[in-house]
Amino acid sequence: MSTLTLSGTRLAELSARFAPLFTNIAAGAAERDATRTLAREQIKDLAAAGFGALRVPESHGGSGATLPELFTLLTGLAAADPNIAQALRGHFAFVEDQLVAPEGPGRDQWLRRFATGELVGNSWTEIGSVALGEVNTKVVPDGKGGFAVNGRKYYSTGSIFADWIDTYAERTDTGQRVIAVVKAHQEGVELADDWDGFGQRTTGTGTTTFTGAAVAAEHLIDFDTRFKYQSAFYQGVLLAVLAGSAAAAERDFAAELAVRSRTFSHGAAESANEDPQLLQVIGEVSAIGFAAAATVDSAARALQEAYEAALALRAGTIDLDAEEAANDAAELATAQAQVVLTPLVVNGISHAFDALAASATSVSKNLDRHWRNARTAGNHNPWVFKARVIGAHSVHGRALPRIWAIGSSTGPKSSK
Repeated sequence: MSTLTLSGTRLAELSARFAPLFTNIAAGAAERDATRTLAREQIKDLAAAGFGALRVPESHGGSGATLPELFTLLTGLAAADPNIAQALRGHFAFVEDQLVAPEGPGRDQWLRRFATGELVGNSWTEIGSVALGEVNTKVVPDGKGGFAVNGRKYYSTGSIFADWIDTYAERTDTGQRVIAVVKAHQEGVELADDWDGFGQRTTGTGTTTFTGAAVAAEHLIDFDTRFKYQSAFYQGVLLAVLAGSAAAAERDFAAELAVRSRTFSHGAAESANEDPQLLQVIGEVSAIGFAAAATVDSAARALQEAYEAALALRAGTIDLDAEEAANDAAELATAQAQVVLTPLVVNGISHAFDALAASATSVSKNLDRHWRNARTAGNHNPWVFKARVIGAHSVHGRALPRIWAIGSSTGPKSSK
């Protein structure tokens, strides 16, 4: 049996396992968005069913899914509710980091945690007076062999649902940049659901405040050892959110048109659901969803190659130059995909409204959530900057930056 057949069989089995959960999630997505209700129970159900352990090797209790398989499933989850797929972005990135980490008891313990359903949230971004490239969140020795974390993070996507928080910080004793993996449910950690964006309302993307929150020494990870394709990976999840939003728009707008009989005197058919112009609109939205899913799959394959290159470098079967090339290729692929999909999906969902009439804008239908979610996802990591660096790569052969930050600056922008 070929590798492709094995992969296809596993994907089919995983899709069948999670299909009932996705159906349940989709059924309540519109109401959760309208009422800004967090999907706590739905995420718990996914974790209990092993969704968070998709990438964990079977030897450690997971499903051993490849990155193309993971992103296919994430796209399916995003079609049910893109907010939940987005909320798990930090978790899957931390899992990925552990997959490429050196083998040992610490790595094994994290993999076992994932297999039992534990989730990891995200806590990286600082806003306000922070200078570009600087980190205000600090890790301080507590004098007892452990450490304490102090600081405030914004856009903490998924942390409100998580058991652990992947926190980017700086040690005060060494000046080293680290990932502090902080227990979410402890004294000194405050999680607020204060995200006020018009889209992605239920991703749990709020503020996390650390006030002397404890973190064990073994849970401090040197940031420089972080997996190299991390930025490309994070972007890959946003691509799945966009593709899933397009699929959800096709599903819901097609369902609305299917039951619409009222038409206009200048329409092209006696019934709206048989009007060739309106059917064409749905067909165009469907094609956009198809292209988006194919683009996500292509980017995921580039990420898979970067993952395999990391393992091969560790095994000594390739050299550093080959591994760097695989990481550069993954960054380029996800950037190109972002530049294409952001306007394609956002404009495509807007066009979907052309298949219906004024009733499509009814607040009770909440169809606008598809556009709002895609538009908000498209505003992460602005694609206009990505288009420019892709152009610099094409014209001058310059590598795309793999690590970057946001902050205030009066001088040249730093890639760190």
